[in-house]
Amino acid sequence: MAAEEANNSMLKSEMYPARDRSSRMSRWLEGRSRKGSKPLAAYIKKLTPPLAAFIVFIGGWQLICHLLDSPTYLVPKPSDIFKAAIDNRHELWTAVSTTAFESVFGFLLSIVLGISFAILMASSKVIEESVYPYAIIMQTIPIVAIAPLIVIWFDAGFQAIVIIAFLIGFFPMLSNTLIGLNSTEHNLRNLFYLYNAKPLQTMWRLRIPAALPYIVAGLKISCTLSVIGAIVGEYIAGIGGGNGGLGYAITYAAGRLKTPYLFACGLSASLLGILFFLLVNRLAKWMLSSWHESEMKREG
Repeated sequence: MAAEEANNSMLKSEMYPARDRSSRMSRWLEGRSRKGSKPLAAYIKKLTPPLAAFIVFIGGWQLICHLLDSPTYLVPKPSDIFKAAIDNRHELWTAVSTTAFESVFGFLLSIVLGISFAILMASSKVIEESVYPYAIIMQTIPIVAIAPLIVIWFDAGFQAIVIIAFLIGFFPMLSNTLIGLNSTEHNLRNLFYLYNAKPLQTMWRLRIPAALPYIVAGLKISCTLSVIGAIVGEYIAGIGGGNGGLGYAITYAAGRLKTPYLFACGLSASLLGILFFLLVNRLAKWMLSSWHESEMKREG
């Protein structure tokens, strides 16, 4: 009986091979479409609450300003801010691109020097105990106190701004990387020692990969601080005119009571920091999602 049913199924597949293949293909395409729709639905579900809160906040702000009839120079409406951003879009774009350029340079400098100094200090306890206290002292000194010295040494303009952005973002990179390098599991370090691994091999093949989550945490902090550092540097050491960044644009708008444009500059700085953070967060997922618990997908 079983052999007869098997023969019948074979005959059906031989008689209608195209129909069988088309049904399998349709099931496969249906499965693929379901898999593709799930991430989109999850993304929309995740985006809906903050988007709704944003709409309620902006709508309430617009309504309250309209009902109170508040002066534009005191509390502008969201529509006034949007109009100011459109009217000054060329100046605003130049300011944002200038600040972004300076922030990227300062951020990259903080990554290179922060990780390098952390590796150097993690390699020798004597170097760490000798240098790390001075790094803490440098972090506790307000940047506005040493910014005039930076201007005197490096002149006003791009170099001074990049150095100020670097100084603000340097310590988070140094501190997080050093913590990560010193947090390597002792059993793994002992295993490398038993296999006669050299200190450089242990650092490169074990300690730096193990410290990647800490390095990523430092990147997430430093990338936003670099934007703040660049804007602070533009306040103190920036140049004006058509080459000014957001710091100069904010100073210009505040001095002339252009409050809507001042809000537009502040929101642009915030969006620039958010963009940097999202890019670093994307990099973190690419580096850690396959093996580290902090970035792996969780069921349920």
